[in-house]
Amino acid sequence: MSEKSLVSVIIPSYNRVKYIQQAIDSVYSQNYSPVELIVVDDGSTDGSLKLLRRLEALGRVKLLTHPNHENKGQSASLNLGIMHCCGNYVSILDSDDYFAPQKLEQQVAFLESHPTFGMVYGRGHAVDASGSFLFKVPDDNHAESNDPNELLLDCYMALPGGSLIRRSVFDKVGMFEEGFRAGQDHDMALRIMEAFAVGFLPEVAFFYRKHGESISSNGLETRWRTGMLILDRAVDRYPYAKRTIRKRRAVINYRLGQVYWKRGQKGRSLRHILAAGFLDPIRASRVLFGSGS
Repeated sequence: MSEKSLVSVIIPSYNRVKYIQQAIDSVYSQNYSPVELIVVDDGSTDGSLKLLRRLEALGRVKLLTHPNHENKGQSASLNLGIMHCCGNYVSILDSDDYFAPQKLEQQVAFLESHPTFGMVYGRGHAVDASGSFLFKVPDDNHAESNDPNELLLDCYMALPGGSLIRRSVFDKVGMFEEGFRAGQDHDMALRIMEAFAVGFLPEVAFFYRKHGESISSNGLETRWRTGMLILDRAVDRYPYAKRTIRKRRAVINYRLGQVYWKRGQKGRSLRHILAAGFLDPIRASRVLFGSGS
C-alpha cells in the first residue's frame, strides 16, 4: 500500500478564544491521517494567542504570526500558512467552524481518484453559536456543472471549510488577494474553476457557525464593493458570458442599494437600485412584484 498523502489544514484565527478549541479538535477527530495543522494568529487580543501557544508547546499545532503581531487580514494569514505548509493537499478551516469527522478521508479519496481535478468541496451545515442546525449550503438539489459563469453569478459553494485543494493549484492560480478584506474565498474559487475541474461530494463536510461576532455578518458595504472588484478582475481573466456579467453587476448594485437604504442614504440607494433594474429588468420586475429577491 502506498503512503498516504499529507494534508495541511490551515486555520486563520482572530479573536476566537470561544470557538477555536472546537475547530482544532475537529481536525484531530478526522478519520484520516497524516495531517499537518497550521494556525495563523492574525493579531488576536482576546486570549486566544495564549491558548494557541500552549497548544504549540504541546505539539498540537504549528503556530504562525505576522511580524509585530500585526492584524493583516484573513487573506494574508492564509497566504502565510500556505507558504509554510508541507502537504500535497490544503484544507482551510475558519477558527469558529469545525469539520465533520469523515471530511478529509472522503475528499482525499476523491482527488486521488480524479487526478485532473484541482479542488473538491462538500456540503456545509450552517449552525448557530451553540451548534444547532440552521440550513444547508448548497441545497439538496445541487450538482456541479463546472461552469465558471454559474459560480460568478452565485457563490454556491460552502467555503472555505468545505473544500480540499491541491497544493499545486496555488502555483498556477496564485495566492489569496491580500487587498480584499471580504469575498476572498469567492475570488479564489473562481480562479480555481477557471483553470481546473472541480468536484462536489454531497456529504456534510463541515459546520459553518453563524453568530453575531462572525466576520461575514459585518461590513456589508465592504463585501459588495469588493464583489464588484472581484467581478471586474474575473472579466479581465476569463471569457464570461455578457449576460452573466450583466446579471452579476445587477445583483451587486441591488445589494449595495439595500445597504444604503438601511443607512438612510436614500439618494445613494436609489442610484444603485435603478442601475440594478437597468442591468437585469426581468429580475427587477420580480422583486418589485414580490416574486424574487
